[in-house]
Amino acid sequence: MILSIESSCDDSSIAITEIDTYKLLFHKKISQEQQHAAYGGVVPELASRLHAIDLPNILEEARPYLNDLKAVAITNQPGLGVTLLEGIAMAKAIAVTQAIPLIPVHHLKGHIYSLFIEKEQKLPLLVLLISGGHTQIIRVEGLEQMTILATSMDDSVGESFDKTAKMMNLGYPGGSIIEQLATEGDADRFDFPVPLRNSKLIAFSLSGLKNAVRLAIEGLGGAEAMSQQDKCDVAASFQKAVTLHLLQKSKKIFAQEPIKDFALVGGASANLYIRQAYEKLCEEFGKTLHTAPLRYCSDNAAMIGRYAVEAYHQELFAHPYEVDIVTTQKHESGGLL
Repeated sequence: MILSIESSCDDSSIAITEIDTYKLLFHKKISQEQQHAAYGGVVPELASRLHAIDLPNILEEARPYLNDLKAVAITNQPGLGVTLLEGIAMAKAIAVTQAIPLIPVHHLKGHIYSLFIEKEQKLPLLVLLISGGHTQIIRVEGLEQMTILATSMDDSVGESFDKTAKMMNLGYPGGSIIEQLATEGDADRFDFPVPLRNSKLIAFSLSGLKNAVRLAIEGLGGAEAMSQQDKCDVAASFQKAVTLHLLQKSKKIFAQEPIKDFALVGGASANLYIRQAYEKLCEEFGKTLHTAPLRYCSDNAAMIGRYAVEAYHQELFAHPYEVDIVTTQKHESGGLL
């Protein structure tokens, strides 16, 4: 079995995955959303303190499996430094005391392997990763063969949803709130610009759209003066513009890439409006759409463990004393993940 730990942001999670069968024997996640909501976003130092409390409590529940471990896997990039440290410290302690290998895992690769929890991997595939920190299209040909075909120039999809919700005083996290309001809104009321619509650049940018939303909210007298229907209409119009932007750039890549399997992963991939739009796009281009179960879209240790099973077979181990936070540079299109 492999024990995996995820602490890159505000979710404390531990999983136990059986190597031969991919079976998820144990998985628990404790979200900190309620504690951070009062601040309108994640407070790193608070998140770190909560990890220090929650991770040991979850580990105690996983105690029955500890003597049968073959490795321990840990997210070591990207993420908040002070929260990554909590998980890394625990993983090092387990690896040393149990005398087992340590597997460092790139968080974004973990999101890709959320597609394969409790089943075999299916490669190659194209992946759109949309989360709170990243928006990327990636060609995945193997565990260590991942090429970034397009990436964000500024705000990620998840970040833009959260900021739009914040501008209307809707609370945190904003993604699910915006999606819910949009179901009752008129997506055509506000003609928000689709970013990079007339650009040949295959990249993502949401800062201009976010500014257009801000101006619309100010034009309605600010969040306090907006009616519930105003908020629903802004949410629906914003969500529509984001989705059209994603689709437009994805079409350009679909036209170039012969790979027939396409996947949506990351926290924002739980948005059903976006999923439905990609179902239609994949039908148009003759591709098969794959999505992770909704419970595994956000950060979790199960996806880290599933990646770690493949890494274990390839012996991608690290000495506990060598594993630390990796400060990653901004990924450019054409680079490797």
